[in-house]
Amino acid sequence: MSRPVLVSGIQPTGNLHLGNYLGAVKNWVDLQNSGKYEMYIFIADLHALTGNLEAEQRQAQVQQTAAELLAIGLDPEKTTLFIQSQVPGHTELGWIFSCLTPLAELQRMTQYKDKSRQQAKNINAGLLTYPILQAADILLYRGTVVPVGQDQVQHVELTRDIGRWFNQRYGEYFSPVNPLLTAVPRVMSLLEPDRKMSKSLGAGQVIELGDDPETIIKKLKKAVTATTGGKMAPGVANLLLLLKSFERTEEWEKFVAAEKDGTIRYGDLKTAVAETLINAFADFRQKKQQWLDQPEKLGAVLQAGAKQATVVATETLTAVRERVGIN
Repeated sequence: MSRPVLVSGIQPTGNLHLGNYLGAVKNWVDLQNSGKYEMYIFIADLHALTGNLEAEQRQAQVQQTAAELLAIGLDPEKTTLFIQSQVPGHTELGWIFSCLTPLAELQRMTQYKDKSRQQAKNINAGLLTYPILQAADILLYRGTVVPVGQDQVQHVELTRDIGRWFNQRYGEYFSPVNPLLTAVPRVMSLLEPDRKMSKSLGAGQVIELGDDPETIIKKLKKAVTATTGGKMAPGVANLLLLLKSFERTEEWEKFVAAEKDGTIRYGDLKTAVAETLINAFADFRQKKQQWLDQPEKLGAVLQAGAKQATVVATETLTAVRERVGIN
């Protein structure tokens, strides 16, 4: 019996940080190791073109992201890992889907509105058509499962709609796509704990998985923990969330109790979180550097992944071309 096809991707726009890890990447590794899915994970360099990175930065970041994904536990023997642009079928299927998708559906996408505000000087057409390429990313591999948090369900729903519109016009081919909702911890900024942790806020606001111990300690010392109004401060809640997410249950319970009775020492909490993160990613830091030191080996993994992905993509495109009459 064939396994459900799971597809997901990540933009190469910066080093992996705790928000990426707890929000997506850790879940990918767990799903991969469950053996329940046929996995396709790609580095979304085409999607990254909607941003402001220079060409040299983008190229270097693709390699960095690949090394980090392998170091964190994605296994090329279990997961097809590849670079999006190395499989041209993504853009071809994206164009075909763009001819089926009503403009109004794109204009109501929350991400388009958010991205347009974030980069007001670069509101390009790619920001608007991004969800169409995302649908192509998924359906090119006949994907039926997409692991997402609640904030990404809208895009999965549009992918399902696009597949349905194709089927209605050209005959049944694509299966329904469903979100695999995951309990995603919302990791907040260290310095602005009312905002989600993001690279765009600045280096001091995030903890990257590759940060060395000294940097982790320094960043956490500056983490905001100020309490107002007698309630638990957002910054304190964020640090407690990190302890809990890394299964330091006993320490988490101790600090929660101390916070309630007013005896908590925030310096001790920061130290506990720092030690947790330093230990959690020690192996990752070593493996990441090993991959970066072997660019030929890293390239071979990505090329093999693209080759595997292309086989499936070609099969899909052949069927699609026949149905739309351009073969």
